[in-house]
Amino acid sequence: MTVEAMTAADVMSRVLVTVKPDESPLMAWELMRRGSMHHLPVVDSNSRIIGVLTREDIAAHWSGGPAEQSSSQVRQLLSGRRCPHVPPDASLPAVAAVMLESGVDVVPVIGASGTLQGLVTVTDVLVAVAGRRGAAPPHEEVSAGMFRLEPVLPPKPSRTAEDQRQGP
Repeated sequence: MTVEAMTAADVMSRVLVTVKPDESPLMAWELMRRGSMHHLPVVDSNSRIIGVLTREDIAAHWSGGPAEQSSSQVRQLLSGRRCPHVPPDASLPAVAAVMLESGVDVVPVIGASGTLQGLVTVTDVLVAVAGRRGAAPPHEEVSAGMFRLEPVLPPKPSRTAEDQRQGP
């Protein structure tokens, strides 16, 4: 298949980790770090795209420590930003043009129902242009994963009877 005949659906990533807009920047950073990801789609409860966070977005807005980052929300990092997107049948040259015109390195692919179907990154475009792309995967629904990481703290040591008699 020629590059001109390829579509967004042919090259997009379908297995995605997503977060809700009320998630903390700390959690988003941790998901990206642990998953070796550079882009993290932010979606609402109906899987409609709100925006795509990058590591640079989080780093640029980082201030304070973990407590401050845990108390804010990723929606604040996306406010006022456009989120250019393409349909699954957009040609690969059209996807590249949207990236260039918008100054982004990732474009969400939005289906007819308005939901997130996948992501096309600059790397996906380069792999396709270089002819390194294998056969296109079957056109299935996007597999989005919602993960919740909770800190695991060791239990507090119980007080012995002797400690209790002596007081605090």
